[in-house]
Amino acid sequence: MTSSTSNNDTGTSNTGTSNTSTQWHLVSRPSGEPTGENVVRVAVDLPELGEGEVRVANEFLSVDPYMRGRMNAGRSYVPPFELGEPMTGAAVGRVTASRSERFAVGDTVQHQLGWRDVAQGPEREFRAAPPVPGHPLSVYLGALGLTGITAWVGLTQIAKVREGDVVFVSGAAGGVGTMVGQIARLKGASRVIGSAGTAAKLELLQGKYGFDAVFNYRDGDVAGQLKNAAPGGIDVYFDNVGGDHLEAALRVFNDGGRAALCGSVGGYNSVGDDPGVRHLTNIITRGLTLQGFTMPSYYHLAPAFAAEMQPWLAAGEIVYDETVVHGIDRAFEAFLGMMHGENVGKMIVAP
Repeated sequence: MTSSTSNNDTGTSNTGTSNTSTQWHLVSRPSGEPTGENVVRVAVDLPELGEGEVRVANEFLSVDPYMRGRMNAGRSYVPPFELGEPMTGAAVGRVTASRSERFAVGDTVQHQLGWRDVAQGPEREFRAAPPVPGHPLSVYLGALGLTGITAWVGLTQIAKVREGDVVFVSGAAGGVGTMVGQIARLKGASRVIGSAGTAAKLELLQGKYGFDAVFNYRDGDVAGQLKNAAPGGIDVYFDNVGGDHLEAALRVFNDGGRAALCGSVGGYNSVGDDPGVRHLTNIITRGLTLQGFTMPSYYHLAPAFAAEMQPWLAAGEIVYDETVVHGIDRAFEAFLGMMHGENVGKMIVAP
């Protein structure tokens, strides 16, 4: 996998006019970690465009942790992927054919018809994604997309970060984690602490992203390492991992601490009941607030998020990394890599 560490990398462009779409379909529901037996790559001949429809050559696709949950059957905050049908997710691309009055050939758009190189559908499924000077189109999948707004909502609406707070974020080198650390700093946090899984990621977090303290969770004793990094305790925890990281945060919270529970990637492939979390009595004795959240309930805040994020990006106060995997054939590989933490910043597929 290749990593792009520059905000100015314009990436690759798929500007073909093919009427064949290479898509990834879910064919069986995984038990534990997904494997190649659960998915299949299919070439689909697209029909002629109907009135009000557009065809889009996708330039970048997003793979995200929440997609693992959509591979399961049963109730969740988003419907499960249907067996034998194309999987979906965020994508950005360029219109190559149009029978729409809203979009012309050459327009750049964002949509949810990912996991394929060519998307086609009614105009209502697409939104304009005008180029952002100095940034690749993929910025709509990262800093200006689900990644950025998830970090912003978790910090400002759920944890209600305040000036002077000590903030801890797990999975800090991922797309969301790197945004959390920077937004916390811009909101006046006095100390920002992050965990990651390699020495290179730790160096990046402190050098590029301005984290005050970092530790490698693969070294073990997460609770002890966090206590050393936060000798005065923490006020806010942004949880991308769950498990031992959540337990560690519960041990070092200051009175009135707040946690935004965003993900539990450490348990997404578990079979059976989730393992229990210790130190829950601290929620009572220290007056803690732990709140889980999912983004569908907060998309109405997108204008407020953009009003803050766009100036930060323009001023260079927010930076980002992308790990770009090239080729639609490698989309599932990229997904698995993201689940294993192989990405720095946002994991993206360039078909």
